[in-house]
Amino acid sequence: MRTQVCIIGGGPSGLLLSQLLHRKGIDTIVLERKTRNYVLGRIRAGILEVGMVNLLREAGVGTRMDAESFVHEGTVIAYDEDEFSISFREHTNTDVIVYGQTELTRDLYDAREAEGGNIVFNVDGVEIHDAKSDAPFVTCSVDDSEHRIDCDFIAGCDGFHGVSRQTIPDTVRRDFEKVYPFGWLGVLTETPPVHDELIYSSSERGFALCSMRNDNLSRYYIQCPLTDDPADWSDEAFFDELKRRIPSHYADKMITGPSIEKSIAPLRSFVTEPMRWGNLFLCGDAAHIVPPTGAKGLNTAASDIHYLYHGLMQHYMDGDSTGLDDYSQKALARVWKAERFSWATTNLLHRYPDQTEFDLKMQRAEIEFLRSSDTAQAVFAQNYVGLPY
Repeated sequence: MRTQVCIIGGGPSGLLLSQLLHRKGIDTIVLERKTRNYVLGRIRAGILEVGMVNLLREAGVGTRMDAESFVHEGTVIAYDEDEFSISFREHTNTDVIVYGQTELTRDLYDAREAEGGNIVFNVDGVEIHDAKSDAPFVTCSVDDSEHRIDCDFIAGCDGFHGVSRQTIPDTVRRDFEKVYPFGWLGVLTETPPVHDELIYSSSERGFALCSMRNDNLSRYYIQCPLTDDPADWSDEAFFDELKRRIPSHYADKMITGPSIEKSIAPLRSFVTEPMRWGNLFLCGDAAHIVPPTGAKGLNTAASDIHYLYHGLMQHYMDGDSTGLDDYSQKALARVWKAERFSWATTNLLHRYPDQTEFDLKMQRAEIEFLRSSDTAQAVFAQNYVGLPY
């Protein structure tokens, strides 16, 4: 097989890149290790920055998103019984939207299939060859049949555990990582959200987050030890603990119900440099991970796709490789700013096992400063809705 861009990974990043390039007449093949149903069964975040929203519209998959998404003009920061709101609209003249990653991934799959996109599922044994040459290729097996895909470029959109990052030699690649000493226990329930904006809550018992997917689908999280097992948390125990960590007037009106999904996500900050090696380009989780605090994971992947899409378009349409040459530098510059915001917000709101009384006082002072400073709230809002590409 021959294509211009071989995309490894059929999640939202790989699909978005494929759809954008297709609309510019650039041929792609997408290789996905799992099935479509498996990918769509993964529960992920649903807060989209304005930059990603515009990319989805440019890709021609914004119709259902625009019709069914929920606009969030701000967020609530709570600590014990106190709370305050930060208005994104007031500070940035824009907002974020809530539209589940499962739904936007379904939209992208539908668009690629309707337009004859080449997506290969159940791919095994992917290997990247000659990435430093002008003739890279990928080998893999599908249903015990061996395949070779020759291409001009390879986009590694295959996540943290994929083969793309590991293809870059250790002598070239530098990894930067912080592993946090706690996780998020998340519950999805078919109940109305407790508030029409997200509630980020800090308490002496630990962090909690109240979020939503739609009018009758809520997503709740509590900070927990990494040693916990979701099976050890009954729904009743989860909601009892959640209610202890948010202001009582929210707890009193919360409608609870049986969970339809429950899992624990570890928290990690991770960046690999560079994000390009020869004609291999890393995108999204293949290159960086952020803690979910601040909703940057999917959105940082979108910014990578923006830079790579424009670089490839410039290369094929104008014969100019400047955008590709600058890809790693531009993508990393924005990634590190998103990492800073996620790291800082995580530190602001979570309890650490080794915190001293001084640390707790400083943490409270940081929250109080954010509450009282219009400038600090403006900076928070600018980062939350998404820094410009």
